[in-house]
Amino acid sequence: MTQSQMSHLVIPRLVQQAATQYGKHIAIEEEGAFISYADLEKIRLQSAAAFIAAGIQHGDRVAIWAPNVREWIYAAIGAQSVGAMIVPVNTRMKGSEAGYVLRASGAKILCTVAGFLGFDYPSMLKDEKLPALQKIVMLRGESADCISWNDFLSKGEEISNDRVAQATNSVKPDDVSDLIFTSGTTGNPKGVKTSHAQNLKVFEAWSELVGLRSDDRYLIVNPFFHSFGYKAGWLAALIRGATILPMAVFDAEKIMQRIAEEKISVLPGPPTLYQTILASPNISKYDLSSLRLAVTGAAAIPVSLIHRMRDELHFDTVLTAYGLTESCGVVTMCRDGDDPELIANTSGRAIPDVEVRCVNERNEEVQRGSPGEIVVRGYNVMQGYFENVEATKEAIDKERWLHTGDIGVMDAHGYLRITDRIKDMFIVGGFNVYPAEIENSIVAYKGVAQVAVIGLPDERMGEVAAACIVPVAGAQINKEEFLAWCKQNMANYKVPKRVEIMDALPMNATGKVQKFVLRDRLTGKVG
Repeated sequence: MTQSQMSHLVIPRLVQQAATQYGKHIAIEEEGAFISYADLEKIRLQSAAAFIAAGIQHGDRVAIWAPNVREWIYAAIGAQSVGAMIVPVNTRMKGSEAGYVLRASGAKILCTVAGFLGFDYPSMLKDEKLPALQKIVMLRGESADCISWNDFLSKGEEISNDRVAQATNSVKPDDVSDLIFTSGTTGNPKGVKTSHAQNLKVFEAWSELVGLRSDDRYLIVNPFFHSFGYKAGWLAALIRGATILPMAVFDAEKIMQRIAEEKISVLPGPPTLYQTILASPNISKYDLSSLRLAVTGAAAIPVSLIHRMRDELHFDTVLTAYGLTESCGVVTMCRDGDDPELIANTSGRAIPDVEVRCVNERNEEVQRGSPGEIVVRGYNVMQGYFENVEATKEAIDKERWLHTGDIGVMDAHGYLRITDRIKDMFIVGGFNVYPAEIENSIVAYKGVAQVAVIGLPDERMGEVAAACIVPVAGAQINKEEFLAWCKQNMANYKVPKRVEIMDALPMNATGKVQKFVLRDRLTGKVG
């Protein structure tokens, strides 16, 4: 299907068409369950009926707080079939963090799990005020005062297929399909609105450029709450008729085992995924020859890694890309046939029908080869931030250019190299981390007067957080107790891996913390 055709579709119609086109071909394979494309369409109808029975209407929000399991997809396509926006929630969030997303989105239903990595997500919300939330549905596991997924589905049995069809027919290509919350420098996450048409057109282009095929077996390790696992993951697989194999927890040994036993051909992920596999002492025990396609990004990549992925992991195609939630997840991509140095040192060039520039502070395009802020214009740019007009105006200018806050250098052929981040964001193992969000949490810790969080290089994770703390006069901060508190109150990728207690933070003349001074000090560049 072409990009133009995709721009006239909605996600439930995609599932319908995939059922017609691929029929008995396996759509999802997980834990001994084999769900064909025809089966998936039946499940979509069941799920949609259940959401109608629960009172979900066009424009309502349905949150999903769960790891990569097939029920995540069932809930998403069911909610989207009745015109609801899905709100993916990061599985690493603590109760207060998830509570903020649920409140800000006004989610009426939360689909979640209990037992994943020992967490009972509903119980983590017990102290949160969630006035809009009407029901918690357990996709897997049990929790007090919640309804199981099967019981939820059973309540939709009295809803006719005609009523489901009527609801689905009311969903239009420009309707919002998802609301993904991304943190900002203010520390308050913002909900990014993107439509059915935008996402389908972007990921038809992505699928075409990476060469995804219907005979591919796609192991999705990237989390479904992120564009990489959701949109470049199961949505792209549905577009191309590939088989989805969800993986809930990253485990290098199990990944290699699954590649060998289940003949995995597609394995995208951040560079740390491949580095961890290559570092395993047991790599020679597994037959990894079925691997065909890798797509990576989100961190600097050594050229040697690209060569090793091809030589030792047997990938035919290794590509890099760049994007952000506000661009449906994709802005630029390398192309099949690009040499390893280009793939390692750039994030590719603009996807079709999208404009990318590097501009100065006057919003003027800089000369090729000169650094500037990366701006993007095209069909992939978000509709805006949910109920946040001011933030939307700050991000998208009057000429519809999305200002990314990232600094890049573009070469004569349009290939983009990301060199810095205006907003101090850093990336931990593929996850965007915003210092202000961590700082806002840390100032609540007893005895903290001031705090500055920076990213430091880390061989395995790319970067990790470091907290520089000035205590209240006379206070003593125990580092071990502080870190234990952070682990209790923050997603683990946000937890500082280093803590420095200081008498004062370096400031400039206007009173702003000079984070580059802290970075130099902590990396040993200055005393």
